[in-house]
Amino acid sequence: MGSGEASCDLKNGDQKRFPIRRWVRRAFLVWAVFSIAWLANSVRTRGVSDEVLRSSATVTVSDTPATLEFSPRATTKSSALIFICGGDVSAHAYAPLLHPLAESGFPVFVVKLPYRFAPADSHKEAAIARAHSVVTSHPDVSRWVISGHSLGGALASRMARSDPARFAAMVLIGTTHPKEIDLSSLTIPVTKVYGSNDGVAPRDRVIANRHLLPPHTRWVEVEGANHSQFGHYGHQLLDGKAAIGREAQQAVTRSALLEALMGDGA
Repeated sequence: MGSGEASCDLKNGDQKRFPIRRWVRRAFLVWAVFSIAWLANSVRTRGVSDEVLRSSATVTVSDTPATLEFSPRATTKSSALIFICGGDVSAHAYAPLLHPLAESGFPVFVVKLPYRFAPADSHKEAAIARAHSVVTSHPDVSRWVISGHSLGGALASRMARSDPARFAAMVLIGTTHPKEIDLSSLTIPVTKVYGSNDGVAPRDRVIANRHLLPPHTRWVEVEGANHSQFGHYGHQLLDGKAAIGREAQQAVTRSALLEALMGDGA
């Protein structure tokens, strides 16, 4: 075989390989786009009525780039709630859970995560800074409760550790946190709300970290609850199937938040 024939064979072989590589790249691109679209759709806010996102005769709603706020028009309550969103979940998805607290007279400030994910630690610190800004800009509130769902629970834990005197109570919802920080010496009331069917923050992992919370922590297991139904959005990847209605699950969660807000009768 001459050198020309050998060169021709090599070119033919390359031509066969290149189409295969192109198809592999295209298939990967299609898979990536589909996966991103599916994940985005799974955490899309669903089933939230316009009423809970509009101001009314009893509650003023304010939606800013940093927070979603529900402010009672008339209240004698001394307590207010800071609630930090879960990763990639819109603040609007928590409106049905939290708006009724404002109707009961308690101001609620839902802290949004930068880029929805708060992917870098600097973004997480920015979310915490947003929460601190809420506190400093409302000197009329004498008693603050800090709370959060999923990743928001992790950030709430950080805040409780760094400034325990600032908060009167903490409620962690659907989260395995704290996982890396020790809050066992906290003296404020702490409540941990978790679902028996939660696949993102499974019960065994939640319980495994109980030594990082104070001995007086109140544990609220919502039988049949999963991760996604703590908010109003789609079924999250890896989550379990709920065996309880969303409204019922959130009613139990809201009761835990209300109890923390009431405290000593606030």
